[in-house]
Amino acid sequence: MNVAPIHELEFSASVMAVPPLARRADFSLNAEENARLIRHIESGGVRTVLYGGNANLYHVAVSEYRDLLDMLAASAGPHTRVIPALGADYGKMLDEARILAQTSYRTAMVLPFSGFTTSAGVEAGLAHIADVAGIPLTLYIKSEDYIDVDALARLVNRGTLIAVKYAIVRRNPLDDPYLRRLLAQVDRVRVISGMGERPALVHVQEFGLAAWTTGSGCIAPHAVTALLSAAKSNRDREARRLYDAFMPLETLRDEISLIRVLHDAVTMSKIADMGPILPLLSSTPIEHHAKIDAATQALLAFERHLAGSSASN
Repeated sequence: MNVAPIHELEFSASVMAVPPLARRADFSLNAEENARLIRHIESGGVRTVLYGGNANLYHVAVSEYRDLLDMLAASAGPHTRVIPALGADYGKMLDEARILAQTSYRTAMVLPFSGFTTSAGVEAGLAHIADVAGIPLTLYIKSEDYIDVDALARLVNRGTLIAVKYAIVRRNPLDDPYLRRLLAQVDRVRVISGMGERPALVHVQEFGLAAWTTGSGCIAPHAVTALLSAAKSNRDREARRLYDAFMPLETLRDEISLIRVLHDAVTMSKIADMGPILPLLSSTPIEHHAKIDAATQALLAFERHLAGSSASN
């Protein structure tokens, strides 16, 4: 599917899984375990897999990047869209864009970068990176300070960006003037909620965003696919029941570390062995392992019950 052009309706057809990346003890890529996790994600109907923050691509060496791209493309099924990330700084982005230009990927997500940027600099830089890569980009935005709304809208409407992964955290996700200004200028089918399940129902049902990115859905893909369907069909009681199943693990991710908790939770689930997390990150402290494992097993049990019920109907 990575060879096929992207249609904007793809973004609303599936939740976007954001998995961790499996490595061996020596930190080399583990193709077999990564493929095991992708197959599990695909089994629940998820058809877009994004390798970004949860995969710790912030710290991937440029010298490893082509091998990583080739491994991911070979591991996914023919109906799965794989989106790699690049960056976060301009120099690394540029080197990785030159590598992406040699592949069949149709978009790549720009990792967020904080500090030493201006909105005008980001706008010009992303336009150049898209030209070098030969593909439109997906922008992961976590701060209003990174780029102003008008500049972001110009990048989308000019075709530099094919999608926006929106992840500016709000105390109340309904109260979001930046997002409302963005949606006044950009088609909402190109905007994906980028903060997991917690704001997903508000973003999809109240703002009409295409879908959302999911970390915990890598463990429970049937459940997250069902949640997307229920949310879009306004089956509120069903959506709330499914949503609540994700909250214990999502809460631990929010409280401890979004990336590290998911990495360890996937290994604890025994779906696939993620191995060590690439420095400069490290495993979650051992004192948190029992509660992460408990939340993981509860979500996995919910997933298996749901998958079994669907298979019997």
